[in-house]
Amino acid sequence: MAKGELAGLKVLVTRPRDQAFTLAQAIGQQGGTAVLFPMLEIAPVPDLLRLQEQVSHVEQANLAIFISPNAVKYGMAATGGKVPARVATVGEGSAKALRALGIAHVIVPVERFDSEGLLARPELQNIDGWHVMIFRGDGGRELLGDTLRERGARVEYVTCYLRCKPQCPVSELAGVDLITVTSSEALNHLSQMIVDSKEVFDRPLFVIHPRIAELAKRLGWSKVHLTESGDDGLLAGLQAWAKSGVQA
Repeated sequence: MAKGELAGLKVLVTRPRDQAFTLAQAIGQQGGTAVLFPMLEIAPVPDLLRLQEQVSHVEQANLAIFISPNAVKYGMAATGGKVPARVATVGEGSAKALRALGIAHVIVPVERFDSEGLLARPELQNIDGWHVMIFRGDGGRELLGDTLRERGARVEYVTCYLRCKPQCPVSELAGVDLITVTSSEALNHLSQMIVDSKEVFDRPLFVIHPRIAELAKRLGWSKVHLTESGDDGLLAGLQAWAKSGVQA
């Protein structure tokens, strides 16, 4: 018989497949069943030579910002591990990935792990005349770049990976008890897929950022739970819900 605080529960994990293992394993260790249902697929850009040419001058930049762990993975591969003197991320997961590659000092938000949190750091206040390279996927929020430009920086976006919408069979959602989502884009994809499956909107939804929680409510999710960031935060939120015994 399965033991653990998540025993008997099926938990939907919507992270990209190659990033879902840690959370899925942790859910299994707590007795739950992780259902992998990636709402984003990550792929390299088609023209790697052009990307490498763009980042060939990265060491001359004043600051490199990596938006996500995928930006670290694909961006650092393109630069050959080269970075400028200052490096920043919007989240601790990206910072951890950089440290694993030997980048010891990383500027990271202190309280909220997003663009707003990074923009609040004192290191990013007096940047007039700086050249800032932002490593990210295709598209995304423009707040970070726009604000840095307002502060006098020259901002260069580096699209180092692509985000694609996968096709997953809705039948795999049958019997799912809890749902985890880690990005607004993934939540939009999931909501579009289940528009005719209203009962899924009644499943408890666990998200890692207030912005995702607000979007979920606008899209019609009735039971939204905001957790701390990262896989550890999601797992703690799932465990707290299961331990409380309150089915909401």
